[in-house]
Amino acid sequence: MAVTISYRSAMRKTLSVDRPDLRYAAYARDRLAGMPSPADPEAFALAYHLLHLSYLVVADLESHIHRPRGWTLPGFRLMFKLWLLGPTQPARLAEISAMSRSAVTNAINTLEREGLVERLPVPDDRRAVAAGLTATGENAVREAFAEQTRREQQWFATLDAEERATLTDLLTRVLAARPEDAD
Repeated sequence: MAVTISYRSAMRKTLSVDRPDLRYAAYARDRLAGMPSPADPEAFALAYHLLHLSYLVVADLESHIHRPRGWTLPGFRLMFKLWLLGPTQPARLAEISAMSRSAVTNAINTLEREGLVERLPVPDDRRAVAAGLTATGENAVREAFAEQTRREQQWFATLDAEERATLTDLLTRVLAARPEDAD
């Protein structure tokens, strides 16, 4: 019962900003609380808020930062990884990006046409190629990264440093323990 009271108390405080999406989430959670198993109002509320936040952040970053440059967020994410890792084989990019190999190849093709990414030979394997940023791509990702960082700071400004660290740790724990077939 303490969880419900705590949740409702937090929601009342949060709802003081009168957000219809949050009012709906509280309503749905309360409706689920009165239903028999397998209804799980706490799991619903967590998943709902996590998904909703994810959708909103992605849409916000794409509309404010990436679409004006003619990119998608996944395209930026690939360039960001190349910026940090250096030239990387597409299969490895797919593995660390939660994207299919074909989606990575399509993104690389698009970024290559725009002069942001280039294909490079892999020294130890003449058949393999790696993707790497061009000088133009590196400058573009640095600029976009600075803007995205400022926007991310705005999104999470309501949390102090300890809360951000705790939330990051909790999300990392959930990601690490995800179902095996969720990759």
